[in-house]
Amino acid sequence: MEIIFILSHPAVEENIGAAARAIKTMGFRQLRLVSPAAHLSANARKLAHGSADILEAARCFDTTAEAVSDLDLLIGTTARPRNIRQEYLPADQLKDFLLQREKLVHRTGILFGSEESGLSNAEIALCDILSYIPLAAPYPSLNLAQAVMLYAWEMNSLPQRSVSGREEESPSAWRILKEKTEKLLPLINIPPSRPLYDRILERMALAGETDVHLLLSVIDHTLKKLEQDR
Repeated sequence: MEIIFILSHPAVEENIGAAARAIKTMGFRQLRLVSPAAHLSANARKLAHGSADILEAARCFDTTAEAVSDLDLLIGTTARPRNIRQEYLPADQLKDFLLQREKLVHRTGILFGSEESGLSNAEIALCDILSYIPLAAPYPSLNLAQAVMLYAWEMNSLPQRSVSGREEESPSAWRILKEKTEKLLPLINIPPSRPLYDRILERMALAGETDVHLLLSVIDHTLKKLEQDR
């Protein structure tokens, strides 16, 4: 599985540099930035301290949707409960969560919001699941680079590999399940405008390998039956 760290609208150059240092220290190399501050500035490079290669290789995007469009699984990080979601995975459970999906997912993103306001509701809507860092006290909250370091540390023992060309051409099992579910739900009167639509997708993201294949089978049969009945 390939792990990619994404910083959305980071406004402080030093935070970008420190985040690059954090992910390299923990054995990761992929950093994506959405409308960032000057990530190649002297201030950013100073905090990167030996990780300028991560900054230089970072891919920059205008929107979060563009930055995550090729990911199979997107995990959003948040410091506070959001009423548009109900499932939250503690950071210390993330490694086991991903290990159980190693055969289902090619490329996973960990998304961090801006220093000032965190992830927007629109960005949360892009995520398959949300994660948080349990804190002894909610304030003061963690600095962006500190949060990146903690997530990178939690996942540093995960087996990592680059996505192959063959995998690029073949969607992952999780992506296939998600796309087919998004096709099925409106056909059974559960359109995206209904809260149940998002709730089903959110719960489905928790399914393990056996359940994913079982769900795929059920959805395939249901779609086939609906097609025959037309």
